[in-house]
Amino acid sequence: MPEWTWEYTGYDPAAEGLREALCTLGNGYFATRGAAPESPAGHGHYPGTYAAGCYDRLVSTVAGRDVENEDVVNLPNWLLLRFRLPAADGAPGPWFTMGDGEVLDHRLVLRLRNGTLTRTFRYRAPGGRVLRVEQYRLVHMGDPHIGALRTVFTPEGWSGCIEVESGLDGNVVNANVDRYRDLDGRHLTGFDAGTAEPDTVWLRCRTRTSDVGIAMAQRTTVTGGTPTSSVTEAAGRRAVHRLRLALSDGKSHTVDKTVALHTSHDRAISAPFTAALERVRAALDFPELLASHTVAWEHLWRRADIWVPGEAGRVLHLHLFHVLQTLSPHTTGLDVGVPARGLHGEAYRGHVFWDELFVLPYLNLHFPEVSRALLNYRHRRLPKALLAARQEGRAGARYPWQSGSDGRDETQTMHLNPRSGRWVPDRSRLQHHVGSAVAYNVWQYCQATGDAKYLHTKGADMLLQIARFWAGRAVPDSGGDRGRRYRIRGVVGPDEYHDAYPEAEAGQPGIDDNAYTNVTAAWVLTRALDLVRSLPGRLRQELYERETLDADELARWEEISRRLYIPFHRGVISQFEGYGDLAELDWAGYRERYGDIRRLDRILEAEGDSANRYQASKQADVLMLGYLFSPAELSTLFGRLGYELTDEMWRRTVDYYLQRTSHGSTLSGLVHGWVLARARRADAWRYCREALEEDVADVQGGTTAEGVHLAAMAGTLDLVQRGLTGLETREDALWLDPVELPGLSEFGFTVRYRGHWGVGVRLQGDQLTISVPDSAESAPRIVLQGRSVTVPPGETVTLGLRRDGR
Repeated sequence: MPEWTWEYTGYDPAAEGLREALCTLGNGYFATRGAAPESPAGHGHYPGTYAAGCYDRLVSTVAGRDVENEDVVNLPNWLLLRFRLPAADGAPGPWFTMGDGEVLDHRLVLRLRNGTLTRTFRYRAPGGRVLRVEQYRLVHMGDPHIGALRTVFTPEGWSGCIEVESGLDGNVVNANVDRYRDLDGRHLTGFDAGTAEPDTVWLRCRTRTSDVGIAMAQRTTVTGGTPTSSVTEAAGRRAVHRLRLALSDGKSHTVDKTVALHTSHDRAISAPFTAALERVRAALDFPELLASHTVAWEHLWRRADIWVPGEAGRVLHLHLFHVLQTLSPHTTGLDVGVPARGLHGEAYRGHVFWDELFVLPYLNLHFPEVSRALLNYRHRRLPKALLAARQEGRAGARYPWQSGSDGRDETQTMHLNPRSGRWVPDRSRLQHHVGSAVAYNVWQYCQATGDAKYLHTKGADMLLQIARFWAGRAVPDSGGDRGRRYRIRGVVGPDEYHDAYPEAEAGQPGIDDNAYTNVTAAWVLTRALDLVRSLPGRLRQELYERETLDADELARWEEISRRLYIPFHRGVISQFEGYGDLAELDWAGYRERYGDIRRLDRILEAEGDSANRYQASKQADVLMLGYLFSPAELSTLFGRLGYELTDEMWRRTVDYYLQRTSHGSTLSGLVHGWVLARARRADAWRYCREALEEDVADVQGGTTAEGVHLAAMAGTLDLVQRGLTGLETREDALWLDPVELPGLSEFGFTVRYRGHWGVGVRLQGDQLTISVPDSAESAPRIVLQGRSVTVPPGETVTLGLRRDGR
């Protein structure tokens, strides 16, 4: 297949969920799964539509207890367009569905370059009549409130009538994820439906508890012939436009459906209903919509240009496509975070975790205004993070592991193990390291963009309060063999398998001194101190006056940032204190018995055992340090803490955890590939390839149908952008230190660096080419493997690389 298209042929109900997720179309404001327009939810189909930031909270009774969850809401289905042919006796025949009748030559084509989904098939009806159907779908990237569907009907070898129904269907619930089926998924209420002009119908409703108003208006038109009848009807949860078309052999009739969506979250509207009607009335015809939509996509691709030959490049284009559909320039006008599963499904309930840690480094160098908007989502929820810490008797800000509409902790306290059918305690809310991720994102955004104003205002608000939380979370060690050290106890690290010590599973939750948590906490405290020193005096005084900063606490921050405890065992960094004392798992035995052991935690729980007993990790934990920090920076961090981290110790640590990780997260292959590539290891490509395949091949076995894994997708883009080039933005320069990776030996991309739009980086063999577009900006400084060069705007330089095996 060409590098800019993804094509699926035939019809396989078992694979339909995966195809629907990967063929989702969106624009940052809303997205719609690539479902067949004629099919309601069920039998492999799920026509979900989601508006960014539209949540609703419900209480369900599960296993005899009340469980409260906030979910992204599945909105009314605007895709609905079905048809039927009359029976032999002239009576209405059955409505066509993919599961009934004979479908020939079914083909789906997702065109990434212009963001369209094309579907073609031939339907052989009872009696042998064949009808060719072509459908073209878009969710407009220029106008974020518009979606459109064109359907072309062409009879082959016969003439006669067909009936077409184009509608808006509010008979939807949240039911995309099987393991959530016991939870109440009925989020919509207050339905009202009606008709306007002869070609227009509308539907409005609201969410049950968050009271978000939702309105859709639909215009349906026909070209190629005049309908013999046209009737609009609206009642209850549905509004439809029924058309009767008289078809002639070989001649096409085109039905164009244009839909406008508004919610009460929108700005500059009087009401969603009025806005939707006005917008659909003013909407251009399908050809004009397609043209302007294509232009909008072309502008995005120019700003996010990436070139990688072969199949890897094709997958990377798909990943970038889905990142841009979820987080587009339209995101800048919304109050939204990074949904872990995109706007592609209902897994994780649309919540915001730490995924921006993997997404923002890419966006910073292409769409920094989007990064800033996503950081603002965190800043608006800083009061809730301050409250969460205060309610626990702590200072500073504790950001939640799962966030939704208002910043309260949405992390569940119980989760269902589908393997055992049991609801078990969920302690993932103890992943306090999410606060370090927020601080890291603030710092990296400001380093990449030079946005000192943000760093000194909103960025400082977040960074200093997170530092204050870590300073309060760290307690002096009362033991005797660790020296004057500080410890952070009762947390859960990125691994997630280990949420308590074996002897305390039913009691005290959490583990102590997770290395990733402690090192990143020390980094936050160090950056906070750097920020305070760099602040203009007036701004520093204002922070003192607002009590965001206390001069007396800075000395404590300095001490803790140098004295946090990092555990070691057998010459490697320990994932947490006591990790090396846990039992070894019979990895070969479990692989032989179960095959796929990615979700080892579920397997062990179903056996009546627990992952807490074993040296077994779900995903990169200690090795996440090698993802966030360059080898030099990581060595400096350990040195500041009073530990020596040699290259040999890091290699031993990498090998140790590679042998003890089940890769139960889509992020695992990405992080391991990144770390191994930076260490110049030959086995890096195996993990990089797995990261590329996670969603397109549904490596996790059915999870992609519930929504793509956005962090893993963005992370593969950043693997090329920063992981393989060693690109860093610091000290007012672009630093580069490329590594060899046989599977990705040549590539190119452009970045937006400070005032330069489209700085080109291209690696081919032992040559690195840097091009700076013509502008009035000052020449950027490039540091390549210790050599510093300045590239004036409008010029290109090619530099040789040292391949010395460092």
